[in-house]
Amino acid sequence: MAKCVSPDAISTILANPSPESSSDVPEIVVQVIDLKATGASGNRFMFTANDGKMKLRGILPTNMSSEVMSGNIQNLGLIRILDYTLNDIPNKPEKYLIVTKCEVVSPPLEMEVKSKVKSEETGIVLKPKQEIEIKSEVKSEVPGFFLKPKQEMVAKSAAQIVHEQRQNMAPAARMSMTRRVFPLVSLNPYQGSWTIKVRVTSKGIMRTYKNARGEGCVFNVELTDEDGTQIQATMFNEAAKKFYDRFQLGKVYFISKGTLKLANKQFKTVKNDYEMTLNENSEVEEASNEETFVPETTFNFVPIDSLGPYVNGTELVDVIGVVQNVSSTMSIRRKSNNDTIPKRDITIADETKKTVVVSLWNDLATSVGQELLDIADKSPIVAIKSLKVGEFQGVSLSTLSRSVVLINPDLPEAKKLRSWYDSEGKESSMASVGSGMSPSSKSGSRSMYSDRVSLSHILKNPSLGEEKPVFFSVRGYISFIKPDQAMWYRACKTCNRKVTEALGSGYWCEACQKNDEECNLRYIMAVKVSDASGEAFISVFNEEAEKIVGCSADELDKLKSEEGEENPYQLKLKQATWNSHLFRVSVAQSEYNNEKRQRITVRAVAPVDFAAESRFLLEEITKMRASK
Repeated sequence: MAKCVSPDAISTILANPSPESSSDVPEIVVQVIDLKATGASGNRFMFTANDGKMKLRGILPTNMSSEVMSGNIQNLGLIRILDYTLNDIPNKPEKYLIVTKCEVVSPPLEMEVKSKVKSEETGIVLKPKQEIEIKSEVKSEVPGFFLKPKQEMVAKSAAQIVHEQRQNMAPAARMSMTRRVFPLVSLNPYQGSWTIKVRVTSKGIMRTYKNARGEGCVFNVELTDEDGTQIQATMFNEAAKKFYDRFQLGKVYFISKGTLKLANKQFKTVKNDYEMTLNENSEVEEASNEETFVPETTFNFVPIDSLGPYVNGTELVDVIGVVQNVSSTMSIRRKSNNDTIPKRDITIADETKKTVVVSLWNDLATSVGQELLDIADKSPIVAIKSLKVGEFQGVSLSTLSRSVVLINPDLPEAKKLRSWYDSEGKESSMASVGSGMSPSSKSGSRSMYSDRVSLSHILKNPSLGEEKPVFFSVRGYISFIKPDQAMWYRACKTCNRKVTEALGSGYWCEACQKNDEECNLRYIMAVKVSDASGEAFISVFNEEAEKIVGCSADELDKLKSEEGEENPYQLKLKQATWNSHLFRVSVAQSEYNNEKRQRITVRAVAPVDFAAESRFLLEEITKMRASK
């Protein structure tokens, strides 16, 4: 077959804007021009389809992104369009070509395909600038020539099929037969009716809320089609009650009569520019077994040592790791409504030889968490989707209502991790990713060198942190630690909450509702930090205080009872002063005796890497010179 564009290819597309199936699509070969990436994820590509006479803006399917990245599809190259739809562009007369299936015909040609079009009525040669004007003529003249026979043939075929099979068909089968299934990549807020075929790859819990308009309930699901494209669908109130039991994790459904809007980046959980809302009038039909497809839960794993840049961000992450430790279930009391919810912590490690604590909440703590505890001695592998990254102990992970946990999944990454762990990982020395926060690491680089300010900047702005805590990085010296302050508290060995002495013996934990013979001491102290601009008292908690003092609170408590020429306790505190550190701090407002005060808290601490610090200072000097 000759490697050239199809004559009147764009006219053919415009004449048949929504073919019933790929078998109805004639030979359409077009030239790709103006190819470029688009969308937040960068895995979708826009282009202009050119047949030499006319041009049409379009978008390639996500499953063809690899062809673009590998260079098979390039500017000036030829592709054969096997299936497509046309969408309207709001406030414009043009159409928008959504390619759902195509194949490569030719590498780039030497130049853009062009040909002169003559008008039969006037004999005037139309210039390329007049392409827009002739599009309306093509739409009005060509459909009468091409579309009418196709409409008759398709209507007859569909009528015969429905007449012969309707009595024996399931509702979902009738829907797939009489209504065309659209790929998720082709949907947009301005589109009319559509039907999608998707698998539920994540299902959230039913949540209640209260706002100025009253009370309500909401839940959401993540849907994936056979191309691997995902979208989040949300249901409120009556729709949530109607579809909560109908949507089952892992099952395939036909869905129609939903609405789309631009995704809210703050609550975005999947890589899609749009999010879907289903109401009580939406249609959801489960597909039969013969109509299911393969795509299951998809993951985009982040190595544990690369979690730093995600701390306190809105983007959720997926991780995979070998379970090193599983705690018992804890009962945590919510501050908002005083409800008690179960929590369980697991520690996982990966090939970066870093570990991180993952907090499992609610049903995941009692179901999956218990299963992991039962097989913890076998070091199972877990793959977890949609985790929030927090800053507790430097870096921590926490599940949400939409999180998915798979134990020993059948994934290539899991097999690779198992092979590494069995061969060398189990004998390797592991370190917490939070304790590894240093200026030279990926996580520390973000934490210690972004938002660098002096202490005076914080102290001269007393309104900082009024609405919510704000974060800064500071370099300073520990100039004073008051020795007679309450430097620690008695903590539960299970949940680290404060305990009280029991009436008989031991210590009572209100959070865990249990009595323990022993407890731990955990730092909760204030230190004075100084830099060239001023000084301030800063609150420091256990892990950060241990790095500053150089020992645990239990060890420092023992030094109090020791005797010597110089009090060992006082000497230990003295040795901790006038050492330079990098601090990641939060600034918030607290109220004491009806007076608002600024509270500065250390969130991470690291020693100064003077080589990295010098590079940072040189960059700052360069910026100062450039601004003059």
